[in-house]
This record gives sequence, C-alpha cells and structure tokens, in this order.
Amino acid sequence: MDQEYLFIQKRRFIIKLGKALHKYGTPAYRLETHLQEVSKFLQLESNFMVTPTSLTFVISAEDDDHQEYSHIVRVKPGELDLGALARIDELVDELASEQRTLSEALERIDDIPNKPHPYGQLLTFFSYGGASGAFAMLMQTSWNSILWSALIGFTVFGFQLWSEKSPRIAGALEPLVALVSSLLASAIAVYDPSINVPLVVLSSIIIYIPGLALTLGLSELAARNLMSGTARIMDAVMSLFKLYFGAVLGVSIAGLIWTDTVFKIAPNTPPWTSWLAVTTLGLSLIILFKMRIKDAPWGMLSGFISYGATLLGSLFLGAALGGFVGAFALGIYSNIFSRFKHLPSTIVMLLGLVMLVPGSKIYIGLNTAVSGQNIFNTTDVGAQSFLILMSLVAGLIFADVVLPSQETL
Repeated sequence: MDQEYLFIQKRRFIIKLGKALHKYGTPAYRLETHLQEVSKFLQLESNFMVTPTSLTFVISAEDDDHQEYSHIVRVKPGELDLGALARIDELVDELASEQRTLSEALERIDDIPNKPHPYGQLLTFFSYGGASGAFAMLMQTSWNSILWSALIGFTVFGFQLWSEKSPRIAGALEPLVALVSSLLASAIAVYDPSINVPLVVLSSIIIYIPGLALTLGLSELAARNLMSGTARIMDAVMSLFKLYFGAVLGVSIAGLIWTDTVFKIAPNTPPWTSWLAVTTLGLSLIILFKMRIKDAPWGMLSGFISYGATLLGSLFLGAALGGFVGAFALGIYSNIFSRFKHLPSTIVMLLGLVMLVPGSKIYIGLNTAVSGQNIFNTTDVGAQSFLILMSLVAGLIFADVVLPSQETL
C-alpha cells in the first residue's frame, strides 16, 4: 500500500476515534492518553489537546518528519453513551490484534453512532421518572413527595424530547425544566400540603444536576489537565446557576398565582428503602447512559459497592470522608472489571460515581446561601459538598495507585 495513502488512513482513524470518544463523554486526560496509545501501535508521532469544546490533533509518521498533519475542530461537550464507548474500545482492540483491517475499522467507527437507542423511548421515559423518584426516596422523604417527584420527572422527559427537535428550547432547557417543575410542585402543594416542595423540585430535575461533571472536572485538574478541568467545572457551575434561577423564578410566579399553604409533616420512608432507591436509580442510569445489556449487571454492582462502602466509611470517618471509602472501593472494583473484561473501567465507574457525587448538596447549599432556607435540617452543606468532592477524587487516585487499570480509557 502506498505510504502516503496509509498515512492518510491512519490519521483519519485517529481523528474519527478522538471525535467519537469525546462525543460519548470521555474525560480529557483519559482521551489524550488513549489516543497516544493508539498512535503508537499505528506507528504515528502524535500530540493532542482536548477540552470540552475543542480537539486539536498534530499527527506525523514516525519515519517521515515532513509528513505532518494538523487538525483543529470545535465540538460540543460530550454526552454519556457507555454502550458506544464499549463498542469503540472493542473496535480498537480488534484493530490492534489484526482482527480488522484499517479500512474495516474506519467503516465500523462510522456505523457505531448510527445504532438505535438500545432501550427505546418508552424505557427512557420511565427512567426519567424512576431517577427522580429514586433520588427523593434516597433522601428519606415521604411517599407523597416520592410519587410527585416521579410524576414531574415524566413531564421533564417531554421537555427533553422537545429540546432534541428545537435548538431554541435546547439552549434554555435547564432553566425551563426547573421553572416548570417549580410551578407544578407549587400547584400540587395546594392540594397536597404534605409534600416537601423544594425537595420535589430538586428530585424532578436531578438528572440535570451536574455533580458528575464537577467530579470529572476536579479529576482532570488533579491530572494536571488544567484547561479542560477548569472549563468543565465552570460549565457545571453555570448549569447549576441556570437550574437554580429557573427554580426560584417558578416558585416566585407560583406565589403570585396560588396562596401559601401550611406544610403538613408526613411520615418519612423507612431506612431500608434506601437500597430500593439505589436499585431503581441504578436501573434508570443504565438506560440513560445507554449501557449494553451484557454490561448492565456489572454497572448495577458498582452502584451497590459504592453506596455500601460509603455508608460503612461514614460510620467510622463521618459523612464527608465516607465518600473517600466509597470512591476507593469503586475505583478498585472498576479496575478489576477492566482487567477481567478488557473494557474501559469508565463503563462501570461512572454509574457508581453518580451514587456518590454531591451535586444535589451543592444545589442545596446554593439555595441556603441565597434564600436562607434549608431543604433539610443540615448545617455547612456547602463545605461538606466540597469535602466530599475532594474525597471522591482522592479515592479514585488512591485506587489507581493500589490496583491500576490495564485500559487507558
């Protein structure tokens, strides 16, 4: 094969691979390391710079310094698709083991994004309500609040579908869903004063709370990927601000329409329901993250391990540092999964990490700072949230030291 044509094929594959992995939510430091590894077995000299909104490739052949190619592309922040991520990793392994030719790999990587949603719209619809209701249950609130949180979560899914067809709605999706959720929760409270309105609002929009993005951003900063980490954290903070503004606006409008009602205390759910909540939330996240069915049991197990280890750690170290124990256990489990299944540890790690991230506590802290009202009877929520974030990042770092993953993703 002509050397120039072969170089063109290789660089096309590297660029397509980088775009695909970024699209499916791969953190910058993992993406750069993985692209370097792929470049080595393709016999290329490459440098990459990855941020949430741009990709820069500088690629040259090892035996020809004059054959250099630069490619810069602006991209949108990636959305998690763990099924596509697993298929792409398997494709790279097949190429490295010569089970596929470079031409076949190029065709295959173009086909992966065209695969239909593995679970369909109906199950996705139920996953929105399931995640909202499960979070409310995890917060040990009343059954009424759990029910209304799930029902409003179903409504939020309608706006998600609308945003996929309308760029204007997509640009205002976060404050819009928070606004609508606040209006609905306030209206429901007129007829059912036993619900915790702020908690119902938070639960119904929990899918949009960027706790995972904050944790990934801090992980990128810890890996000295300063530009990407800073950009990801600022994007997450702005998402929180938009959500909170929409919620405040909705409550204010509702105050002009409906009269205030006297909150009636309802009995909370028993402690054992937290495990039911983790199960429901895990199933919902499998659908939302588009995890493959054969990987789903491993994803569910990561949720139980991270949550159980956090509860155990909290008994001895306190709630904040309990997150370190949960993240450490999750990191060890994810790396064991990666070694035995030859898949990225990210596939199971992200689902378990969602059980730990304190995005909701940061939202609660923001509410306390602005309105002076606590959604729960807790103190120093903001300080606890940042300590938990640091604990999660430290737990994952220590896990990689004790048992490193054999996969770069």
